Amino acid sequence: MSITRTPLPAASAARHAARSGLIQITVTGVLWGTTGVAVQLLREGTGLSPVSIGFHRLAIAALVLLACTAGRLRTIVSTLRAAPVPLLLTGVGLGLYQALYFAAVAWAGVSVATIVSLGLAPVLAAAWESVQARRLPGPLRLGTLVAAVAGLVLITGATGQPGAAAPAPLLGLLAAAGSGLGYAVTTLISRQVSQRTAPMTLTTISTVVGALTLAPFALVAGVGLPVRLDTVALLLHLGVVTTAVAYALFYAGLRTIPGSVAAVLTLLEPLTAAALAVALLREPLPLPVIVGGVLLLTAVAATYLAPDRADSR
Repeated sequence: MSITRTPLPAASAARHAARSGLIQITVTGVLWGTTGVAVQLLREGTGLSPVSIGFHRLAIAALVLLACTAGRLRTIVSTLRAAPVPLLLTGVGLGLYQALYFAAVAWAGVSVATIVSLGLAPVLAAAWESVQARRLPGPLRLGTLVAAVAGLVLITGATGQPGAAAPAPLLGLLAAAGSGLGYAVTTLISRQVSQRTAPMTLTTISTVVGALTLAPFALVAGVGLPVRLDTVALLLHLGVVTTAVAYALFYAGLRTIPGSVAAVLTLLEPLTAAALAVALLREPLPLPVIVGGVLLLTAVAATYLAPDRADSR
């Protein structure tokens, strides 16, 4: 007599949670991908520095989230008191890796900053997770990492503005490496924190702390801007959509998937930015962008097709 085995409810629930986490992080990467066009339009219309735009972005997100969680402020304060170090590190890291990325763009150009900072993060996160697990990444994880980073290099190399302005390439490279390291470390810390902290609470605390971290840099660069409908709309998009909503989804997704997988999925950011540049700014679509997009989407598809092996088991 044969016995038909049905999947255990717990295993089925875990797979469903993993797929939900993958979707949440994927949406995060797409939302982050709209940042570039908004920042470009803001810089052209206001003359604000990238650091100042980053500060406004986090400050608006913090104000919106504080307003949305006004009835739970006591709970948020209690959460912060219960685990101040990891929560503060998450917020400080959020502000610092953005500041370092902006510095890398100014000193070494967009291509170097994006390739080094975004490409380094999933590799560092995967290496740390392998050390913790005391085993090498499986073939699926290695193949996904290689395809994703190769796609990132192709897309960024073809769309990054070449330019004249690379006044301090070595400093820019160091800043980009610092940004990638900060992003990886912050992702790993926030993944641990997200296991015991509600996404909205974690997002509120991290954006408030991140805004305070960027405030000194922004004050030096200048934070004044003209109050116009288009300017307000762009800042609200950056603060509400690409920060408050995107980071809430990011932290929710980190509850069920490893940090290195999240770092790979958020590489959809430059692909989304390139697609928007083609659609909205009428920029050309070079062959390397198409090839890089295919590689990135292949990496994402591989992650979706085998969510139960996302942790290299």
